[in-house]
Amino acid sequence: MPLQDLAGPATGRSPHRRGWSAAPWIGVAALSIAALATANALLARRSEARHPPDGRFLKVDGLRLHYREAGRGPAIVLLHGNGVSSEDFLVSGLMGRLARVGRVIAFDRPGFGYSDRPRERDWAPPRQAELFWKALGQLGIEQPILVGHSWGAFVASEMALSIPTSVAGLVLISGYYRPTARVDALLMAGPSLPLVGDVLRYTLSPLAGRLMAPAILRHLFAPAPVTDRFERLYPVSQSLRPSQLRASAAEAGMIMPAAAELAPRLPGLPSRTLIIAGAQDRLLDTDHQSGWLASQAPHADYLPIGGAGHMVHHTAADKVADAVSKLVVAPSPSHAAQSDRTCETLV
Repeated sequence: MPLQDLAGPATGRSPHRRGWSAAPWIGVAALSIAALATANALLARRSEARHPPDGRFLKVDGLRLHYREAGRGPAIVLLHGNGVSSEDFLVSGLMGRLARVGRVIAFDRPGFGYSDRPRERDWAPPRQAELFWKALGQLGIEQPILVGHSWGAFVASEMALSIPTSVAGLVLISGYYRPTARVDALLMAGPSLPLVGDVLRYTLSPLAGRLMAPAILRHLFAPAPVTDRFERLYPVSQSLRPSQLRASAAEAGMIMPAAAELAPRLPGLPSRTLIIAGAQDRLLDTDHQSGWLASQAPHADYLPIGGAGHMVHHTAADKVADAVSKLVVAPSPSHAAQSDRTCETLV
């Protein structure tokens, strides 16, 4: 049989069919990633141009810390939660209200707002507590009232436990005090991972954040609506910069181990401690967290605020400010011990 018959009828094509190549698709993917990264970098720069730092800077351990300051009198230190910056206290009105009774210092925690967050350092709550004590020393602040919201409550607690004699009072708002299953924290931790996280925070994470921001904010503020001031004044675009996404993701991944490490030591909180929470917080179980802490800290006062959620300092700013102000002007550390440790839920 002729050889050409073995090959079948002539078709004019090569007997070896060309295989599928991934190279063009890899090229398209690479170009898409590069385009997204460029766009997000430009958006971050535009956000910073529109919202430049309006506070002051302090150098601590080679780290540049940004902070805002207002008022005169006893020192009140504000430490914000995850995902935001010190501007959260400015927009809520809490900083302005407290400036009527004291000297208010609101820090951008490392990686948020305009404060540095070197990647190679440990930024667990004890490390941040040490950093802020050094910062307060440089500012000449002694015996401050420490106020921490959400993740900031970790740092405020660590500061109070590390040097209790240097704290005039402690206010913990909407905190997470003992470890529970937090699927949301695990899902948010992606942008903090090496390599893969870097790609995510420069490409998909800012886009996803912009799409999800309205729903997330409604969840944080619920059952109250998102305040008009927050919608008008808070620069959400700042929270979606790749640098701040890394800080937010790292702290989301840290929340459960941080609570596990802190929880056994909470009975040692100072005598002048005030625990505040939105009674209908949909991010954290108020009874399981703030209510539990009130049962563990023997000298703490507990103030659940009805009709409020996680962002209680926005939706009930007057009530929060009044409670903190009373602690600021209280005549002696015996104030908390003399109280009955219970507060009626405010409605």
